[in-house]
Amino acid sequence: MTQVITDPPIFQTAAEVQSRLRAHGYIADSRIATSVLLAERLHKPLLIEGPAGCGKTELAKVLAQTLDTDLYRLQCYEGLDEAKALYEWAYPKQLLYTQILRDKIGELLSGTSSLAEAVARIASHEDAFFSERFLLARPLLKALRAPKRVVLLIDEVDRAEAEFEAFLLEVLSDFQVSIPELGTLHARHMPLVLLTSNSTREMTDALKRRCLFLHIGYPDSGRELQIVRSRLPDAPEQLTAEVVRVVQALRKLDLKKSPSIAETVEWVRALTVLGQSTLDPQLAEETLNLVLKYQADIETAREQQKSLFPDSAARPK
Repeated sequence: MTQVITDPPIFQTAAEVQSRLRAHGYIADSRIATSVLLAERLHKPLLIEGPAGCGKTELAKVLAQTLDTDLYRLQCYEGLDEAKALYEWAYPKQLLYTQILRDKIGELLSGTSSLAEAVARIASHEDAFFSERFLLARPLLKALRAPKRVVLLIDEVDRAEAEFEAFLLEVLSDFQVSIPELGTLHARHMPLVLLTSNSTREMTDALKRRCLFLHIGYPDSGRELQIVRSRLPDAPEQLTAEVVRVVQALRKLDLKKSPSIAETVEWVRALTVLGQSTLDPQLAEETLNLVLKYQADIETAREQQKSLFPDSAARPK
C-alpha cells in the first residue's frame, strides 16, 4: 500500500490567499479566500456553486498558477462514466503484447512436462496484461498519481448523472480509487480538489457532506471594478467604471441570462478597441450583444435605456 504524502500547508492566512490570488489577477473577497484556506488545510474538496461566468472555474486555474503546479480538469457532461473520468485499458497495447507472447509461446513452455504445468506457466503471465503499463489514466487518476501536489477541477459536476456522484464518493472521501485488476490505488499526494456547479440540479447530500460549500455570485460594483481593472489595466478608467455601472443595472432586470464577469471584461475590451474613453449610449446599444446573448434580453435592455443611461440627454450628440 502506498503511503499518502501529507504536504505542508500552502497558506497560513486568508489574507495570504487573497494576496497571492490577486498577484495572478483573481480578486477574491475574504469569504472566498477563507474557503480556499480551509479546503487546503482540512484536505477537503471545495464545492463551488453559482451562476455561469462568476469565476468558479477561473479560481481553480489561478490556484494552480499560484501554487506553480499542474491543473487536472475533468469536464462533466451527461453520460460521463468511470472510463472517461478515471481510466481505461490500452487494448491495442494489450493486443500487441498478446502477439508477442504467442510468438514466444514455444520458449515459454520449454521444459514443461504436463498440461497442468504448461497452463500454470502461461497463467503466471496474466497479470502483465493488467499492469500499470497498460493503464490509460484519465484526469481523476492522473491527479491521484501525480508526483507532486496538484489542483483537481471537477467542472460542472451537476451536468453528470447522480450515479456518477456515487463513484466520486470514494475518491473524495479517501483520495483513493479501486481498480479490480490492480486493487486500491492511493493518492501519492493529497490534491487540492474543487468542484463547480451551475445549480442545474441539486447535488446529493452524500456529496455535499464530503465537501466544503461555497457560493460565488455576481460581485458588487466595487469588486467587479477591481476585477476588470486587473484584467485590463490600460483601459480608460471612466469607461471601465461606466460599463460596470451599466452591467450591474442590467443584472437587476428580468433577463434570461445575466451578463457574466467575463462578458463585462469583453465589453470594456471591445469599446477600448473602438477608441472609446467613455460609454456612449448609442454605441452601448449597438454592442449590447457582447454582454446579452438572447435577443429578448437585448430588447428588454433597450426598453430600459433611460434608466441605464440617466445622463444621456445631457451628453453632447
